[in-house]
Amino acid sequence: MDSEFKFELTGRDSDCGARVGRVETPHGGFDTPVFMPVGTQATVKAVSQEDLELIDAPIILGNAYHLNLRPGTDILKNAGGLHKFMTWERPILTDSGGFQVFSLGTLNKVTEDGVRFQSHIDGSSHFLGPETAIDIQRDIGADIIMCFDECTSYPVTEKTARESMERTLTWAQRCRSHWEHEGMASQALFGIVQGSTFDHLRKESAERTVALDFPGYAIGGVSVGESKDEMAQAVAATAPHLPEEKPRYLMGVGPPEDFLAAIELGVDMFDCVMPTRNARNGSLFTSEGRINIKNQRFRTDYGPLDPACSCPVCRRYSRAYLSHLFRSGEVLSLRLNTLHNLSFMLDLAANVRSAIRVGSFMEFKRAFLNAYGNA
Repeated sequence: MDSEFKFELTGRDSDCGARVGRVETPHGGFDTPVFMPVGTQATVKAVSQEDLELIDAPIILGNAYHLNLRPGTDILKNAGGLHKFMTWERPILTDSGGFQVFSLGTLNKVTEDGVRFQSHIDGSSHFLGPETAIDIQRDIGADIIMCFDECTSYPVTEKTARESMERTLTWAQRCRSHWEHEGMASQALFGIVQGSTFDHLRKESAERTVALDFPGYAIGGVSVGESKDEMAQAVAATAPHLPEEKPRYLMGVGPPEDFLAAIELGVDMFDCVMPTRNARNGSLFTSEGRINIKNQRFRTDYGPLDPACSCPVCRRYSRAYLSHLFRSGEVLSLRLNTLHNLSFMLDLAANVRSAIRVGSFMEFKRAFLNAYGNA
């Protein structure tokens, strides 16, 4: 199928696997490495679409599981798709819902056809399989969509990890066939690599998924309880087996130190709820490390949240004011904290791209982590 989705590598760092690229979609393009704010239910929590445009978020996420339950694909389809429903004109990526089915659904019954599960909202019964996941994402209208996969928990035995990997590969083939049959060339379908923490399964999953020839590839099944070292090893065991000419997406990973570690290994795309979730709990990123704005010392700190940050929050508001808002339970606290954390991650990605282009990524990484406190 002819596709409106394009990916071009535009630079590399000769000292490691870090690379920069450009993705083009029907709703515009963005440069990689990129951090993608998570808007699970047609909203990035606590901020508006105007806010996201203000901090220049180039792409956001939605989730097929949640959007299928609420508001329902009939409403989204009648609205003209998720872009029009939420009035967002830039690219959107949707996860197929595989992770949510296994983590949120109750009384799951897994078969080769798919998963029968009960809604976490009202207990109603639903079925999600490869073809239905593609149909749901077709109606949502995202620019980048994901195969339906089985995300294993941690820890698991090698036998369980292999069974899950084999099921994910079977479902990937069915997803691809249905995507092609439906003529969905305007929506780029990514295959997902599984294999838990077993290097040989990661390699096998990657090679067999690549053989199906998807427009892009995701590394799934990480950040599910394993250690940072195990997560890094899973990425290291996967990335070298993914095509150079196609984008690589690490699902659900976003802490700055993990973000940088994966970029060093050649990953291009990232998402995580952590920056927004932490913001709502008063945990904020700064160039000198993470701080908790509710700590006593910030009540009389009249300096900016992060002097090195130029986001709208840091340009205008003091730590003392942000501390007051959080302690008082003011709704504005959620918005300002979230705006800052998202700006921090977007700026970090922009600075990473600049460093890669001039061949100084490793130097940038060392300096950042030394200041951030994770050296």
